[in-house]
Amino acid sequence: MAYTFSRPAYEKRMAWYTGARFGLFLHWGLYAIPARGEWVRSVERIPNGAYDPYLEEFNPEDCDMMAWMGAAKAAGMGYAVLTAKHHDGFCLFDSAYTDFKSTNAPAGRDFVREYLEAARAHGIRAGLYFSLIDWRHPDFPHFGDQNHPMRDNPACSNEGRDFDRYLDYLHAQVRELCTNYGKLDLLWFDFSYGALRGEAWRASELADMVRSLQPGIILNNRLEVSGEGFGSLAACRPTPYHGDFVSPEQIIPPDGLRDAEGNPLVWESCVTMNNHWGYCAGDRCYKSAPMLIRKLVECVSKGGNLLLNVGPDARGRFPAQSAKILEEIGQWMDRNGESIRGCGPSGLAKPDYGRITRRGDRLYYHIFENTVGPLPLFGLKREDILSVRRLADGSEVPLSTSWVHSDYPETVFADLGPDPELPDPVDTVLEVRVRHTWGSAPGALPLDPTAL
Repeated sequence: MAYTFSRPAYEKRMAWYTGARFGLFLHWGLYAIPARGEWVRSVERIPNGAYDPYLEEFNPEDCDMMAWMGAAKAAGMGYAVLTAKHHDGFCLFDSAYTDFKSTNAPAGRDFVREYLEAARAHGIRAGLYFSLIDWRHPDFPHFGDQNHPMRDNPACSNEGRDFDRYLDYLHAQVRELCTNYGKLDLLWFDFSYGALRGEAWRASELADMVRSLQPGIILNNRLEVSGEGFGSLAACRPTPYHGDFVSPEQIIPPDGLRDAEGNPLVWESCVTMNNHWGYCAGDRCYKSAPMLIRKLVECVSKGGNLLLNVGPDARGRFPAQSAKILEEIGQWMDRNGESIRGCGPSGLAKPDYGRITRRGDRLYYHIFENTVGPLPLFGLKREDILSVRRLADGSEVPLSTSWVHSDYPETVFADLGPDPELPDPVDTVLEVRVRHTWGSAPGALPLDPTAL
């Protein structure tokens, strides 16, 4: 049966995803051995003969997928996405269609299966990344391609290459992932460029196969676009292979995202901790945990998710700095995760001191820097407010009656006490519970206190 877009069905399958808000991206493969990033083959024009030997030493004895998923769970993440196959063509699963796979390496392990079992054991929604391009397959375009390692080598002409035969291979491997590993929650394709987009991948056929084998699965939008571009759902003309969410890369949309008719779009910003997706031993330019916490809050306040990347090393371990960052984020999420999970935009203007997220009749004021004098709770009137509590410990925060804000009678202020330093210098969160009638005035954002 031909696929037709259904808004109710779409919203039903997206509910867990927009509730999770925070996920772990895992880029891992042979490129962890040269340790110069996942694009090392393309950047350095490495031929098969110089890259294939890495297969003979891939034996990450320290890889413990239960520990990986435990770290994700402790960080407050609700889902994860692992690279089943990246652009180099190396598979972390036991594909019947190639020998270039982890089960043929000294490791002899199907890491996709281990990952999925670990994710399910921890209650984490499990997704897989799959590259649409494959630099090792003989039928994928070589010379003149935009990205292929041999793009500048005229000896690697495209004569005799059969792209339909390559597409058969691509579809067969996706079928394996959708058939042999149980339920998948998300499939993250990567990526389309130039003439290789949409039906160039036989995308309608591919998406129909995936949806028939994995009912309720979520697809990203990269059968149509790359890290730039929004796709057909955003244009309000969904194709059979439309993406269920927009996937901006290494950027958080300045104002969130809306479709062509002005309706909010589901989106996910995928972001690295340093400057590479795959392990890069020399890249020490890590974003701090406080910065990433605030960026997670920013995404949620704009109606988006954050997919935060870790590139494990060749031994199968998270880099020490990545592990430390996840632990710090987890400590904050343990106290403040209610302001992230199940939350979205507040409908209120961003305050100078931070951001605001919302779930039903709870508004979460995220305070990144303290104010001089009491803290203004913009958008509220005193009669709207039922309670103000510091989310981390549930302690009451009284409304201010100080004379210092007597010139601003239309603004309600919270009294954070005499200490000019915030209780949490990263992000102190106030949970403000409002009356069900708040937001019912003409032109105001509707309030559904039962909504996630």
